[in-house]
Amino acid sequence: MAFPGVPLMLLLGALARIPGSEGGKETPAHFLAQWKAECHFLNGTQRVRFLERLFYDRQEIVRFDSDLGKYVAVTELGEAAVDRLNRDEQLLQVEKASVDHFCRYNYGIAQTAQVVGRRAKPTVSISPTKMEPSSPNTILLCTATGFYPVEIEVQWLKNGQPEEEGVAFGEELQSGDWTYQLQVMLETQPQRGDVYTCKVGHASLEAPITVQWEPRSSSS
Repeated sequence: MAFPGVPLMLLLGALARIPGSEGGKETPAHFLAQWKAECHFLNGTQRVRFLERLFYDRQEIVRFDSDLGKYVAVTELGEAAVDRLNRDEQLLQVEKASVDHFCRYNYGIAQTAQVVGRRAKPTVSISPTKMEPSSPNTILLCTATGFYPVEIEVQWLKNGQPEEEGVAFGEELQSGDWTYQLQVMLETQPQRGDVYTCKVGHASLEAPITVQWEPRSSSS
């Protein structure tokens, strides 16, 4: 497999000036240069876009875009580098070939490893708690675990009607096994006879999962 990427020193050598080197000053002794490759897929590998993004001190300055077939400057600092990079025909051919040799190649590996198209169903539970024993408010925590991919929809309902006030969403967290977990909190004052539902929709499910909770008493 050919690995994409212009050496960072080639990029830095192509820059006409480096911040801090104006007026005859030397290039700063310490700076951060970064390189990032991205593959964007549409309908599997039917359409693939390869981006190679180059950063200087956390700011993107130059990128190669396979849709354009050349390097483009993102900031003024990258303009001088673009002219030199785009004159290197051999380099451009390597970058253009990365659509197949890097993106499509690794897409196939990901499919073999069951990463692409993988689905894992969430497990959903509700747990009640109180911030203070004397408070009339109850915290209901809906927890969804073990799902993949990361996109998920969680909704709270009270007696069949969507609840928006008092709802707080956590962040999707990686579980370390290629699955994710998410918690969504509802702060409410439950009364006897109320029925609370956590409704979860996910790509792995044919229909949403619903889990219900009812207070044991008016003070639950």
